[in-house]
Amino acid sequence: MKRITKIEAAEPAKARKLRVAAYARVSTDSDEQLISLDAQKNHYEVLIRSRKDWEFAGLYYDEGISGTKMAKRDGLLTMLADCERGLIDYIIVKSISRFSRNTVESIETVRKLCGLGIYIFFEKENIDTGKMEGELLLSILSSFAESESRSISENETWSIQKRFRNGTYKISYPPYGYDYIDGEMVVNPEQSEIVKWIFSQVLSGSSPAHIAKELNARGIATKRGGKWTGHTVNGMIRNEKYTGDVIFQKTYSDDTFTRRRNNGERDQFFAADHHEAIISHEDFDAANDIIFRNGAEKGIYADSRKYQNRYAFSGRIICGDCGAVWKRRKIADYFGYVCTTHLDDKDSCSMKSIREDVVKAAFVTMINKLIFARDKVLLPYSNALKNEEKAEYLDVLDELEDRLEKNLQKRQQVTQLFTRGFLDPAVYAKQNDELLNVSAWLTAEKDAIIAKISGGTNQKEALEDILHYTSGASMLTEFDEDLFTRFVDRVIVYSRTEIGFCMKCGPIFRERI
Repeated sequence: MKRITKIEAAEPAKARKLRVAAYARVSTDSDEQLISLDAQKNHYEVLIRSRKDWEFAGLYYDEGISGTKMAKRDGLLTMLADCERGLIDYIIVKSISRFSRNTVESIETVRKLCGLGIYIFFEKENIDTGKMEGELLLSILSSFAESESRSISENETWSIQKRFRNGTYKISYPPYGYDYIDGEMVVNPEQSEIVKWIFSQVLSGSSPAHIAKELNARGIATKRGGKWTGHTVNGMIRNEKYTGDVIFQKTYSDDTFTRRRNNGERDQFFAADHHEAIISHEDFDAANDIIFRNGAEKGIYADSRKYQNRYAFSGRIICGDCGAVWKRRKIADYFGYVCTTHLDDKDSCSMKSIREDVVKAAFVTMINKLIFARDKVLLPYSNALKNEEKAEYLDVLDELEDRLEKNLQKRQQVTQLFTRGFLDPAVYAKQNDELLNVSAWLTAEKDAIIAKISGGTNQKEALEDILHYTSGASMLTEFDEDLFTRFVDRVIVYSRTEIGFCMKCGPIFRERI
């Protein structure tokens, strides 16, 4: 008879708890941000430990690190490595922007974690990557930042338009001659005398350039503490605010968030007697009539670039010594270019004039060298440009976006307090205007960074253009103005025997003259 042994049934296995980790990040190492980080640490530890089916798998965080490049964030990389080692089942993050502002990296990382069976919960957006289809998740992650920016922009535009219409819009940065005191434009007595003198000089026949030269000689600084130029004086003459009137919405942001001059595409709002005038309407009109007639005699009109484009080199030759723009001059029996600083004061800049014909000859030589050595010069540069990183710009951009987000939250809090009757209308208007002014400044800084980043794209396009041209071009025998304006951004004069062509595609090619 066979021998049978009984195996006792084991107790039911306890369900394994879900190992949950959290990730937190702040963009700067300031005391305020570090306090925020401590609060996040405490929040997630309490949240995870409060769930009986969850097991605290650790808190991963980065201090003072941008969200644009994952490769620079040790805390996040450590967490991802632990996920691959099987130590984490689930991740909680405050928001998508805290995880990464780089859409491509966000999507790649989420997909990689989903492949490991590990999902992420974004608290702010209430998104659980384990409960969504891949393409839907991709769509949300890709469009989230843009839709949020557009929503903020539309809300702010509506608010500004409303203040335009009811006349309560505050000018955040008044022109030279005015100060901003208690929400109002107030005449600055000392500066207003300079404004009156400038208009009187124009009415007497002086040019904006001559007026600027006189102001600099007298040691009078501009609103921002800089030097006067003819362009600055010209802008003052055309500024209607000196008559006490204001035209709102001279510029606007289009659907791509690009700032543009309003040439009738958007409504404008005229506010008469908005503040105290410095110049009478009669003197203002007379001064502008003189500026217009002087320009018309030279074929120059408002918003025209005819003057700058009369010659290929106009506005493009820069002094390598002082950084000033060079002007075209008739010298003896030939035309040349002279440093404007040297013209005003020979002791301030020792750079002497250069002949126009030798600059043209140097350009011909430079282009012929590129045609001949295309594969040894342009192609290697093209490969390097494709791999160029702009991490430093992206870091700054991330910080600006964080500050804009914080500014928006403060404005929302102020608005909520006002709508609930906890804030006096005057206090609300003051606080809201101050926050809007800060937001406008941050937005301007952000636009400048974006312009620098997009500059890389422009460089690549310019490089593709010159690569295409040099691939089958014949050697030049004479100066070609179209080619110069097509490929060259500016010319730097290092000495009377050497200049540099700053190409639109990036590099500077030096030539002996």
